[in-house]
Amino acid sequence: MIDLQPVTSDGHLREAFGCFPSGVTAVGALVDGTPRGMAASSFTSVSLAPPLVSLCIQRTSSTWPLLRDRPRLGLSVLAEGQDDVCLRLSARQGDRFRDVGWETGPDDSVFVSGSSAWLECSLHEEVHAGDHLIALLRIHRLQTADTPPLVFHGSRFRRLAAV
Repeated sequence: MIDLQPVTSDGHLREAFGCFPSGVTAVGALVDGTPRGMAASSFTSVSLAPPLVSLCIQRTSSTWPLLRDRPRLGLSVLAEGQDDVCLRLSARQGDRFRDVGWETGPDDSVFVSGSSAWLECSLHEEVHAGDHLIALLRIHRLQTADTPPLVFHGSRFRRLAAV
């Protein structure tokens, strides 16, 4: 029998969550003419009809309140080798888009150049979930590239192995 242990700390829980590899995304939009955005590794596909994806966002985020009401959001699936872009977009202070290649889409959505995929979205619904919000985003348009994604696992960036 597996000897399961009670959750004793946030670090203990983070360690368990880190056992599951995830891709990394960036979500952004122009706010008063300035690119605003953040990295999110808690991205998942939700539905084909309607086309929905989700992001989990900390309730304490100061960026999400700037983005949630924008008509369109740019969601970029970061590509292998964009580790520095992820770290910059995860920063708590400073200009997150400094030295990050980006482009605008319709209705001031912001996309990271060189990503594996780009989804133009709008907020469909927001669900409160503990210390996070689950943002369900409706996909309006998309583009993909033949580029491997950035993978985060065990608190490190990893590369997919070709088999």
